[in-house]
Amino acid sequence: MKTYLVTGGAGFIGSNFVHYMLNKYNDIKIINVDKLTYAGNLENLKGCEQNPNYVFVQADICDKEAIEDIFKNYDIDYVVNFAAESHVDRSIKMPEIFVQTNVLGTVNLLNIAKNNWETKDGFKAGKKYLQISTDEVYGSLGKEGFFTETTPLNPHSPYSASKASADMIVKAYFDTFKMPINITRCSNNYGPYQFPEKLIPLLINNCLNKNELPVYGDGMNIRDWLYVEDHCKAIDMVLNEGELGRVYNVGGHNERTNIFIVKTVIQYIHDNVDSTVDESLIKYVEDRKGHDRRYGIDPTRIKDELDWYPETKFEVGIVKTIKWYLQNKEWMENVTSGTYQDYYKKMYNNK
Repeated sequence: MKTYLVTGGAGFIGSNFVHYMLNKYNDIKIINVDKLTYAGNLENLKGCEQNPNYVFVQADICDKEAIEDIFKNYDIDYVVNFAAESHVDRSIKMPEIFVQTNVLGTVNLLNIAKNNWETKDGFKAGKKYLQISTDEVYGSLGKEGFFTETTPLNPHSPYSASKASADMIVKAYFDTFKMPINITRCSNNYGPYQFPEKLIPLLINNCLNKNELPVYGDGMNIRDWLYVEDHCKAIDMVLNEGELGRVYNVGGHNERTNIFIVKTVIQYIHDNVDSTVDESLIKYVEDRKGHDRRYGIDPTRIKDELDWYPETKFEVGIVKTIKWYLQNKEWMENVTSGTYQDYYKKMYNNK
């Protein structure tokens, strides 16, 4: 039985990964470690608690003693690091918090895994550390072209800079120590359990409450959208089959402008929920500082080497996503009842 240490497993992508793995395999154990910040919520994991192959531990990945205890109590085969501060706007206001979790937390995980897996002859067989990263580390694209794994890192926000820093440290552990690692860099994920500060659930929530829909700049920034279950499948394949030391880009081949996403959500709510919801809710606001114009991922490597491809077309995935939030309004209300402003205020005051 393989044992997975999943950090940040109560967050959006992490919780979807936990559900995906427990549904797919009955011969694995998952140790889910999450600090339970505003974006991490145990409601995301309902249905997992009764599974004997699932264990939850509330801890911070920066907490050396807590992470060491997990390695003492369990024979960890895989570390899958989702844990991160991930909101770009917040990183602009308080970058030090992002460096603390995203960089120093990653170093802590690497050191503890290395200390437990390394032998005098190298590393124990069957171990792997997987860093979950983002296409934002590459910076911004022009109208043409795509990010490949050899695209130079050129982050433009404190968030993406902290993720790029973590990636470089993970790579250094492979180059220096031959530690078994992989890095995945994904495009914008969407789907169930995403905290409503992110674009799609924010739009849905605001439409339902007849609140304004803020759109940065001219709304023509382009993102490549990846349905979260397709991403989980890719992570599983990289863990099992990825070549050690490799970076794998995971993209959805679903490039859309932000304003297209906004209008798509409005149209669905208008047609299926409330006909009074319309584009008059759109409010163009001052553009975000350092706002990247376009992201687009070339997933050729993961397709050619691992036979992965994004199965969910955007037109299908967006409807599935909107329906999920409409069917889980109680979840939406519960996760937004405590504000993330209070969380960051507390974090800042503790510095």
